[in-house]
Amino acid sequence: MDKDYLCGDYGTVTDWTQIRVTVPLAELDRLTAIMSMVSNNLQIEDYSDIDLKTCYGDLIDESILNADKTIASVSVYLPAERSVLECMTFLRERFSADGLNPIKMETVGVREEDWANAWKAYYKPLRVGKRLVIVPAWEQYRAKPDDLIVRMDPGMAFGTGTHETTRLIIGLLENYTKPGCKMLDVGTGSGILAICASKLGAGECFAYDIDHMAVRVATENVRESGLTNIHCGQSDLLRGVKKQPYDLICANLVADIIIRMIPDLSPLMDEKTVLLASGIINERADDVKNCFTKYGYRVIDQPTENGWCALAVQKA
Repeated sequence: MDKDYLCGDYGTVTDWTQIRVTVPLAELDRLTAIMSMVSNNLQIEDYSDIDLKTCYGDLIDESILNADKTIASVSVYLPAERSVLECMTFLRERFSADGLNPIKMETVGVREEDWANAWKAYYKPLRVGKRLVIVPAWEQYRAKPDDLIVRMDPGMAFGTGTHETTRLIIGLLENYTKPGCKMLDVGTGSGILAICASKLGAGECFAYDIDHMAVRVATENVRESGLTNIHCGQSDLLRGVKKQPYDLICANLVADIIIRMIPDLSPLMDEKTVLLASGIINERADDVKNCFTKYGYRVIDQPTENGWCALAVQKA
C-alpha cells in the first residue's frame, strides 16, 4: 500500500492498517459483501482466472503463478482514527451470523496487543440525535442541561456509536422509545442500544447476543451505567428470547440475517410494536423491505447515511 495514498474520505493519509481475510474461493462473494460494510474500497486477491495463454503470460510474477487458486482474500485499509478492534469484532460477528468461516484473518500495520488501546485517542464524545451523547468511559464531558449521557467502553464488542449503522438506529430510538415501553435488543454487542433506550425512558430492556464475550461486555457496561432495568443474555437471534409481545425491538445486524429473522417475529410483535432494523446497505434495502411486506409488515420510516439505511417497521 502506497504510504502517500490519497483517499477521498480521509485526505492524504500516511498511516493505515490492513485487515485481510481469506476464504475458500466459493465464498468470495459473501466475504466481499460483508467486508464492504467496513469500507467500499476493497482489495480483492483472486488468482483463479489468470489466463497464461495471453501475450502477457510470460510477464506474470512467479508468486502469482504459484498462488493457491482455490482460495481468495479481501482486504480493507483503515486510517489511524478508525478502531481496528471494533472493525475486527464487527467482522467476526457478521461472519458468525452469516455462517462464514474464514481460513485466515490478519492485520498488517499494527501489533495485535495494541488493538484495544491505540484507537482510544480518536474515540471522543459523540452527539447522536437530539439528546443522546455517547461518551467513552475514560473521557471527561461537561453535559448540557438536556443531554442524556451514555458512557461506553466497547471492549471486545461492536458498538461505540461511531458507525453509521449504530447512529441511524439510535436516531430512530429517540423517535420511537415511549416511557415505560418493553424493549428487546437482538445482537446487542456492547449493549449501547439497550442503554440508550433505558436512558430515553424505556421500562424493561432485554439485550441478547450470540457472542458470550459481547454479553459480558454489555453486562459490564450496564452495571457501570447504574441501570437496573436491562437484562443481558446469550441467544442465537430469537431462539433464546422469551416469546412475548415487545413494544420496541432493535436489530442492528446485516440484511441477510434480518431477512432470516423476519419469519420468526410474529410472536414478539403486536399492532403497536415498532421494530427498528439497521446494518442494511442501500443496495439491499429493497430485499429487506420486500421480505417484511411478504410477512405482513410495513415500513414507516427509513433514514439513510453514507450508503446505509435503517428501517422502522410495524405490522400492516
